[in-house]
Amino acid sequence: MSPLVAQQREWVDAAWNKIDRARLAELVVGMVDIPSPTGEEAPLADWLTGQLAAGGLEATYQEIDDRQANAVGRLRGDGTGEDLLLYAPIDTLTVGDPAEDVPWIGPELRPDMRPRAEVAGDHVLGLGASNPKGHGAAVVAAAEAIAAAGVPLRGDVIVGLGAGGMPTNGRTTRGLTRRNAGQGVGCSFMLEQGVWADHAVIAKPGWAVAWEEVGLCWFEVRVRGLFNYVGSRHRMTYRNPILHATKVVEGLERWFPEYAARHTDGLVAPQGIVASIEAGWPRMASVTPALCRFTVDLRTSPRTTPAEVRREFGAAVARIVAEHPELEVDWDLILAIPGTHTPEDAPVVAAAKAAWEELAGRPHEPIVANSGATDANILRNRGLPTARIGMDRIGPDAPLPLDFPAGMNVVDLREAVRLTRHLVHTAVSLCTGERTES
Repeated sequence: MSPLVAQQREWVDAAWNKIDRARLAELVVGMVDIPSPTGEEAPLADWLTGQLAAGGLEATYQEIDDRQANAVGRLRGDGTGEDLLLYAPIDTLTVGDPAEDVPWIGPELRPDMRPRAEVAGDHVLGLGASNPKGHGAAVVAAAEAIAAAGVPLRGDVIVGLGAGGMPTNGRTTRGLTRRNAGQGVGCSFMLEQGVWADHAVIAKPGWAVAWEEVGLCWFEVRVRGLFNYVGSRHRMTYRNPILHATKVVEGLERWFPEYAARHTDGLVAPQGIVASIEAGWPRMASVTPALCRFTVDLRTSPRTTPAEVRREFGAAVARIVAEHPELEVDWDLILAIPGTHTPEDAPVVAAAKAAWEELAGRPHEPIVANSGATDANILRNRGLPTARIGMDRIGPDAPLPLDFPAGMNVVDLREAVRLTRHLVHTAVSLCTGERTES
């Protein structure tokens, strides 16, 4: 994409002058203080719809069911240009309720794991303060700045704030019943309901432009044994599926690095993990169960189909069983979202790179060896050329040291301002030019 022309440069500068760090902090605090675990994003979507309307956008509350909803905003162009969707999810990976999160998240909820914002200098902490809510705040702030600057758009700038963006199936607590509440359900619903564009930018962590990312395949592995009693272990056949499952888990853990090395190329390095395990009755420690089952998340390259990954996984399990003939194992693929790729020379990628280079003052440097998946896969699989851009990790001056939850739950407002500037630059570049005739 060509550099900004002089008039576009003026419009970008005018919109940049409307970006207010205090407003970004206000948006992040407001979003964090409204709990939005997957499946229960409706109150936050309602609040965001009001924020979009107050910022000068045509705003729509898009109900999925009585607890789940999206928020959509639109700045209309004159119809002679191309439309851009700025997208971010709004649900949190964990719930923020000790009854659901503890002990799996740790012995207790740290302050950053709770849906209650705290401002500490340049940082805001609280559940989802960075991912996804800080990124969503930047999307809203970018659209507000463009509106406030009165940029004469040719194409529409659309804001999509979607429910169900986290890699989870539906929760079954508090009366929730829908299983398809995560994995991009809000993004998919938004597109189905006519929110469409020529290009899309998704705001998710990582201060570099990405044009491809991994998909994911989930497997359930079942290891069989015999229902038996501790008092009969020495008198009857003893086949403990928990013991046998450890052999399968160990074999898979040895195989995951081999799989990753085989599929590492481009921007991706797909990883695998054993995520959860279930066996027996906690109330009855006197017996062994007949079944132990566990789940696996295996990330996938954009250049590999779920069918091919399924066969690779099956071959790995078969080799483990061949090494341990006493094992009785079966498995199924229980979820599949293909990895996706947008051509690196696509206009949205070129515009995002140009914005990055202006802000960074150097040629674009992509982040490689990625294994994180986002709703970019939903957007690309539906046919929208999509670039991903986000904030860098928190630094040593953050109120908490960097670990996985702090990376999700602590946002640096300086990074949020830079991301907002990037989104403004990209939007003006793509939405103030004439439509490209194909």
